Amino acid sequence: MALDKNFNIVLIGMPASGKSTMGVLLARYIGFDFVDLDILIQTGEKRSLQEIITEQGMEAFLRMEEEYLIRADYSGFVIAPGGSAVYSARGMAHLAEKGIMVYLKLGLEHLEKRLLSLDARGVVRSPDQDIKALFAGRKPLYEKYADITIECDNLSLDQMVSALKKELSSGIKIIKGEKNE
Repeated sequence: MALDKNFNIVLIGMPASGKSTMGVLLARYIGFDFVDLDILIQTGEKRSLQEIITEQGMEAFLRMEEEYLIRADYSGFVIAPGGSAVYSARGMAHLAEKGIMVYLKLGLEHLEKRLLSLDARGVVRSPDQDIKALFAGRKPLYEKYADITIECDNLSLDQMVSALKKELSSGIKIIKGEKNE
């Protein structure tokens, strides 16, 4: 599969949906590079996501995350932003300028099995927000930004990559730097 390297594939979805793991596999398959924006934030700030959220608060973290999203100037990459990236319309618009947005959709039941501790992962949420409420709040945002949705329930990583490869080759085509349906 030959894709225009002026574009990126941006994987969006809830924490534990497989963005980073699938991103590495997909990048290898299509010959793109891979970047995990959560790792960039942690490396740049020299702290874990949870430490940043705890020390500076949720709003400060979201502003910081937005700055990292906007500075992301890549071509020919599979990009895995954090699950909270969808809270930034400005950041998402920037990623969408040169990217196909792929929503890795995982149902609540499967998400609860994978995401055992919201705090351990550094998940942006209000103190009283559980997984169910977080999912309900973010799901419409993922759907809003998605060019492609991959239903990930009961799929292995290889099956997720195969489903996305099929969508990329038959759904949205990347031609001369423009997204066409």
